[in-house]
Amino acid sequence: MWNPPLLGLVTAYTINSMKNSIIIRMVLILALYFGMTYYGGDIGRKILYPIRLFVTFLHEFGHALGAVVTGGWVEEVQINQDGSGWTRTANGNRPITIMGGYLGSALFGNILFYIGAKWKGMVNVTLLLVVFSMLVTGFYWYNSIFTTAVLVAFSVALCFIALRTNIGREVLMFLGLASIMYIIQDFNVGPSSDLKAYADVMVILPADIWMYIWLIVVVLLFVMNIRLLLKTPAPSYES
Repeated sequence: MWNPPLLGLVTAYTINSMKNSIIIRMVLILALYFGMTYYGGDIGRKILYPIRLFVTFLHEFGHALGAVVTGGWVEEVQINQDGSGWTRTANGNRPITIMGGYLGSALFGNILFYIGAKWKGMVNVTLLLVVFSMLVTGFYWYNSIFTTAVLVAFSVALCFIALRTNIGREVLMFLGLASIMYIIQDFNVGPSSDLKAYADVMVILPADIWMYIWLIVVVLLFVMNIRLLLKTPAPSYES
């Protein structure tokens, strides 16, 4: 017997359960991340060290992708042991290539978090795409043994998670959300060289102003992502 009101109640309950699950996971991830950041001491910093390297990878890959999509190419990518990095590119649109590091890494983090939170069927595919991008960076844009070793180690771990475990969603959510938080916290330190280079090209504003513009964009991206994740679709019925 067809009962649209009952179906509506079931649908609403399911949607609310999904929203609550996302909120709970997000709060737990944030608590874990900030707990290790501010109260974890040396142990917390060591645990978060791979996240720092992962954010650096996203940042440098953002530069590389910015160059490639605007008609340039990438010569080499470097990730340093202290968590810094650099990318050498040629041609392409320089403003897009430069801001692709900070804004691109924030966009990647939001995409990873969104897929982990809401697009279960794409989790393993996304993990393997991250692996592919890491291997391209580590070998095709080779610069140093350390860079390639880090990216290969990440690739092995993510392949294992994707193919042998059921924690892919949690891993994507943690990587994405922790990356976003790290990027926001690092807004006045990490992209300093990028901001100077960007201000040299976009001379209409000084680097300090561009810094806050980039930060606002990153925060807005995160807010929009959360709103999209928690948006409740209107129930539909068919007779």
